[in-house]
Amino acid sequence: MNIEIDKKEVLRYLGGTAKNNDQITDRLIDECIEEIKEISNPKSQYRIFDIKKNQNNIQILNSILILKGKDIIKHLIHSKKVAIMAVTLGIQVDQRIKYYGKTDLTKAVIFDACATTYIEEISDNLESEIKEIANQSNCNLTFRFSPGYGDFSLVVQDNILKVLNTSRIMGLTVSNEHILIPSKSVTAIIGFEDKSIKKPTGKVQKRADNEKCKTCLRYKNCIYLENGTFCEFRKKNL
Repeated sequence: MNIEIDKKEVLRYLGGTAKNNDQITDRLIDECIEEIKEISNPKSQYRIFDIKKNQNNIQILNSILILKGKDIIKHLIHSKKVAIMAVTLGIQVDQRIKYYGKTDLTKAVIFDACATTYIEEISDNLESEIKEIANQSNCNLTFRFSPGYGDFSLVVQDNILKVLNTSRIMGLTVSNEHILIPSKSVTAIIGFEDKSIKKPTGKVQKRADNEKCKTCLRYKNCIYLENGTFCEFRKKNL
């Protein structure tokens, strides 16, 4: 998988910028990027389904999946289909983060930021592939909506992985607490919306009333919002 890890995004996750990046940090980022590319085993999977909207849930047809929660229902309000996706970097990345957590805390933090950047870029690449399919159906895509956003419970992870058969195909499983294993993994729902639908647009909202930011688990402690900036997810989904 030939996807580059963007150093600017790594710095964003670390809470810095290229302007205040020192030589030691820059060198460690380069080392971690090379190491992650060497040891990771990126895998991805997705399926596209028709959906049935009910009053209190959304049924994913021809599957065991039922999506519950006001936020996911609102997210898919204009959608007629969904893509269910999963991405993982493989268990060795988790193991290396734990190792550096015991031997070199600074490198552990940087390695973690590089891994997070990498999996987001792989997810973006997979989304681009899904977008091509959506275009063929004259549809736009919603942004990626993952379990844990807003009131969209992590419990749904279990059935997402069953539907995508990730245990066999990708080595991606889930804990008793519905946490993905390996942890450097992502699952998400993307809606297919007819291009003829007109939705309101406007200027960027302030933190207090921005719905996309408020669905994030890190909303209350977001380092980007505190500094008056936005994460890559928000930048792409204003």
